[in-house]
Amino acid sequence: MAVFSSVFLIIASVTGTILAVDAIQEKIPSHRVANFEDITLAQTLPVLRKIYPEITELSIDHKQFVTLQAIDNDGNDVNGYIDPLTGKIIGTPTKKSDFINWNTSLHRSLFLHETGRIFIGINAFLLVLIAISGFVLVLNRQRGLRNFFSKIVKEYLAQYYHVLLGRLALIPILIIALTGTFLSMERFHLFENKDEKQTETTATNTKKTFDLKTTPLANITKIEFPFSDDPEDYYIFELKDRKIEVEQYSNEIISEEQFPTTKLMSDLSLDLHTGRANVFWAFILGLASLNILFFIYSGFAMTFKRRASRIKNKFKAHESQYILLVGSENGSSLRFANAILKQLNDQGKKAHLAQLNNYTLYPKAEHLLIFTSTYGLGDAPSNAGKFVSLLEKHNQQQQINYSVIGFGSKSYPDFCGYAKEIDTLLANKTWANRFLEIQTVNDKSAEEFVNWVQLWSAKTGISLSTTPSVYNHIPKGLQQLMVLDKTTVSETDQTFLLTLRAGMRSKFTSGDLLAIYPANDNRERLYSIGKNNGNLQLAVKLHPSGLGSGFLYNLNPGDTIKSQIISNHAFHFPKKAKQVVLISNGTGIAPFLGMIAQNKKKTDVHLYSGFRQETEITKYYQDFANEMIQKQYLKQFHLAYSREANHHYVIDLIRIDADFFANLLKNDGVIMICGALAMQFDVEKVLDTICIEKNNTTISEYKSKGQILTDCY
Repeated sequence: MAVFSSVFLIIASVTGTILAVDAIQEKIPSHRVANFEDITLAQTLPVLRKIYPEITELSIDHKQFVTLQAIDNDGNDVNGYIDPLTGKIIGTPTKKSDFINWNTSLHRSLFLHETGRIFIGINAFLLVLIAISGFVLVLNRQRGLRNFFSKIVKEYLAQYYHVLLGRLALIPILIIALTGTFLSMERFHLFENKDEKQTETTATNTKKTFDLKTTPLANITKIEFPFSDDPEDYYIFELKDRKIEVEQYSNEIISEEQFPTTKLMSDLSLDLHTGRANVFWAFILGLASLNILFFIYSGFAMTFKRRASRIKNKFKAHESQYILLVGSENGSSLRFANAILKQLNDQGKKAHLAQLNNYTLYPKAEHLLIFTSTYGLGDAPSNAGKFVSLLEKHNQQQQINYSVIGFGSKSYPDFCGYAKEIDTLLANKTWANRFLEIQTVNDKSAEEFVNWVQLWSAKTGISLSTTPSVYNHIPKGLQQLMVLDKTTVSETDQTFLLTLRAGMRSKFTSGDLLAIYPANDNRERLYSIGKNNGNLQLAVKLHPSGLGSGFLYNLNPGDTIKSQIISNHAFHFPKKAKQVVLISNGTGIAPFLGMIAQNKKKTDVHLYSGFRQETEITKYYQDFANEMIQKQYLKQFHLAYSREANHHYVIDLIRIDADFFANLLKNDGVIMICGALAMQFDVEKVLDTICIEKNNTTISEYKSKGQILTDCY
């Protein structure tokens, strides 16, 4: 249905956009006179009869242009736009161009006459169904009409703008579809009621007159003038809802014919469908037609994205020890599950992957792994809506270990709500044993997913990959960054600084991540970045045979690389904190250099950094810190060298300043930690001891308040 309708909707949308532009151009230049709504028939008819000895017809079109067909005093034919108050010719009607006529014919019938009109009518009706079903899906996604225009989480371009533009264009598209359907049906007289007769009243003893003084010209669509002065020749006034015959001398109404409802509906539908009556509405219709083209693209893009992660099982469900069940709306959760399935199969494990809606009895299952996203605000995704009822129906006959991994976005209040619901339901089953506490993954983060992989692998003894790139797609639309500067390494220090220039439209800040693909494959390397003078700055340690570091070190100024900048909101400099401590070791100092340089509010910032020994790079850091201290962007810089004469570590500096750290956390200050994971553990252990001794609380409480932020590796 989607493929069938899209072919015709593309044609209808393109031609509809062209015709909408034509409807706007028709009014430029305008031949509508000022205060047209106030002009009456009594003001117009006498003037025209006086100027033109013979008048055939006066018509008012949807643009409220008045067209006169007559013969002037010189015997010349007149067919032009006039000023109804003066009778003066102000313009000449022009025929539609061949191009517009061609588009009109294609739009209405595909050049197939009545057969084409049937196809167009069917597709207009399909568009009605598409608009209504889209509206229902958005309601479901946003959980009710109240949240219809609430924030949309941007998963990827096609999904985000499909929902965003769909909400804005819903009403115009629905009007286009409904009116197009009606016009097609009316064309084939499907609304014609054979029993319905046009009502006609004629004058009897009670004479009615047509009041020319109170009847606006704007209410008239056409006037047929009498052929002669004979009283038997009448005016015929065609209004929007009826036709009236009027005696030319007494203005007595001879007959009155009401138009059927279908004609009135047809005229209204034509106005709404073409935008012929209003420039602004024609513009809206043009945008809506363009949106339909985008919806066709984005709809197929989302479909292909879902199908890109198809389930391919090597073993049947009834023979498998490991059952992987997936709940996914757009296929991203399925991608992670497929990666685990492949690794289990490669190690000779019998594993089977299925949708949550296909849950059944698994006679040989030992482990149940559930990967599920959450749709909307805490609801089940489309392929998991039946799982709860199936879980009640099918009780496994043996004890099975289970682990739930939830995928979602922290931008929603019900983060991983459906995964949490499943975890609770399974906990109440006598046959189910919780193997691991529920793990959650924010915004499809491969790094967070690896946390679950590490835990599960350690407990089962099954070695699974803990490299994030294994679970990442090779991204499309990578941006090019140009190398501006690079320092060199020395025998004593293998660290180098790299400065890159991003495009004008790139938005990033210190603490974000730079993802590079050095081997031009799915192997991804991530680096914390600092923002300095609008450029990206990295601190990189060159490792022997290092894929990422070696690639970056071999770059020269002027070279370009393809990469993507990943927003890392959880590690941005706090905007409201009065006091901030930055703790780093090695290359973890890079984002902090950028944060300090961006500290134009002059927040009280203290930098604690640890290195092996003093080198050219550390001297650069000291010079930078001195400059920032002079600008009052930095309060203090504390350095620790682990391999110098008076060697000590960052944790030693923290112990020395224990009172300072205790007071900082007590007064809502923030501590940010970046560098090696081992350093993070050591620092947190020392801080925990300080917090317990001096603040009578644990570090966990400050973490829960967002006062301790980490980005370590």
